[in-house]
Amino acid sequence: MDKIRIIIMGAAGRDFHNFNTFFRENVGYDVVAFTATQIPNIEGRRYPPSLAGNLYPSGIPIHPEADLVRLITDHQVDQVVFSYSDVPHSYVMRKASLVLASGADFRLMGSRSTMLRSQKPVVAICAVRTGSGKSQTTRHVCDELQTLGHRVVVVRHPMPYGDLAKQAVQRFATHADLDEHNCTIEEREEYEPHLERGIVVYAGVDYEAILRQAEEEADVVVWDGGNNDIPFYVPDLWITVTDPHRAGHEIRYYPGESNFRAADVIVINKIDTSDYEGVREIYRNITAVNREAIVVEAASPLFVEHPETIRGKRVLVIEDGPTLTHGEMAFGAAYVAAQRFGAAEIIDPRPYAVDSIAQTYEKYPTTGQVLPAMGYGDDQIRDLEATINRTPCDLVIVGTPIDLTHLLTIDHPMERVRYELQVIGHPTLREILRRQFVR
Repeated sequence: MDKIRIIIMGAAGRDFHNFNTFFRENVGYDVVAFTATQIPNIEGRRYPPSLAGNLYPSGIPIHPEADLVRLITDHQVDQVVFSYSDVPHSYVMRKASLVLASGADFRLMGSRSTMLRSQKPVVAICAVRTGSGKSQTTRHVCDELQTLGHRVVVVRHPMPYGDLAKQAVQRFATHADLDEHNCTIEEREEYEPHLERGIVVYAGVDYEAILRQAEEEADVVVWDGGNNDIPFYVPDLWITVTDPHRAGHEIRYYPGESNFRAADVIVINKIDTSDYEGVREIYRNITAVNREAIVVEAASPLFVEHPETIRGKRVLVIEDGPTLTHGEMAFGAAYVAAQRFGAAEIIDPRPYAVDSIAQTYEKYPTTGQVLPAMGYGDDQIRDLEATINRTPCDLVIVGTPIDLTHLLTIDHPMERVRYELQVIGHPTLREILRRQFVR
């Protein structure tokens, strides 16, 4: 019987996981290529032989997604597997229509095919959109589990932007580990807050190997999701974070709606800064599609060490990159802080953007008058630094979870904005976790 020829559409995350868990040792299939989008500098490489397995001794090429139709034709592809996240349902169907018109089948893979089972309890924190508040929810859950006396290890959704073979299994316990692995800004934003709490973080490419190593030093494994992807591990408790600033997105985005429907606990975040009609809409959608879920209301209050320095200043606002790009937000916590603490003017950085930062604005035109902290490689980090220093301002307000001065030389005075999850009312996440993990 002829093998079924496959292309996996991805963005250096879910695509590799789907391959590893379902296709790598499956003699009925031949994965002829990956395609890449969303994240720069992925295409043009190969998925290495050391990760691809015995069936792929030369590895697997990674092409730009723009080549998809040509690849389907050239390789007589039978199926195309869509394997990335945080896109509207209409976007998925447009890709499906393109694939079907090219003669191949279009496929989505579910949890039974791709989730791994842990020997330890797993708490999964996911979201309906990038920028909903998943990171601070994960930190809050880790704090509560530690209070209950558990050893917690975090496994973070993949961000393998370097040498894939070397990044198969990554363990981070100190800031020196971040430097050793040459982590990008995006990686540091997710890892550093956990390290500061004394929590070990795992990430990489091979999530079976990652899980088995993490289990050796954990009482509870916390899955720290990326974008709005579903977990890689079977959860014992599935927590999904929603954002009333984008009410309705929980049933309009892939695969965030899957997280919304499957959740044991739904966190409605940012109720302190959103219109309550957005909160009501999320409640209506919970009633419609997941009425069994426990609902937790929460805020994400801002913390600024010296808020008085903002008043009357012309400020440059820097926000978390993915929240502004494929998260489609026009602002974040730093913008809110600038307004709340009386900035005289928020300077639009777009006229001063250089090279890859300017290209980011072109690719994501919904970004407002704020600067996304893009840093997927050394060149982009240099472009970010140049853009910051070219922008005429009195003060830079940084809303990313890390201290950018560890990576950049910033010529302007700077103030950081931090934010943590604050649960409002009952039930609390502590009460839910205690019922789940204290017997």
